[in-house]
Amino acid sequence: MRILYAGSFDPVTNGHMDIIERTARLCGELVVAVMHNPDKRGAFAVSERVRLLEKACAHIPNVRVIAHGGLLVDCAREQNVTFVVRGVRPLGDFESEYQMAQVNRMLGGVETLMMPTSEGLASISSSIVRQIAAFGGNIDNLVPSCIAGEIRDALTGERG
Repeated sequence: MRILYAGSFDPVTNGHMDIIERTARLCGELVVAVMHNPDKRGAFAVSERVRLLEKACAHIPNVRVIAHGGLLVDCAREQNVTFVVRGVRPLGDFESEYQMAQVNRMLGGVETLMMPTSEGLASISSSIVRQIAAFGGNIDNLVPSCIAGEIRDALTGERG
């Protein structure tokens, strides 16, 4: 079975990695899709997000990272996937994720598996990581250690 995990991953966090690692244990292949919304300017270019995710997921053999610039249901169809996984935090994610799950099923027959975040990771979000890093705060416990320095440097303007 192949499962799709889609998001902006701007940047990837330990919360994302928790969902990736747990889902990868449940399927033959996990396709992680960096979704591009042309109406939003991300902190990281899509190609950079893909590269960082590939580096963070290098230890998981059944994970493949791609970029996609359209609807999630189109991505699922292109990747021959009928299930998507969504991480759900206890901070109000369920209602919006439930609504999106219904729309994805209606538009493309895609079923959504909702996975609760692990304890201690529910408060981590990409926007919090960006804000903490921009003010010089320590993000080492919020993002994968193998890419923490790159994320910190990019978000503080010290990219070399």
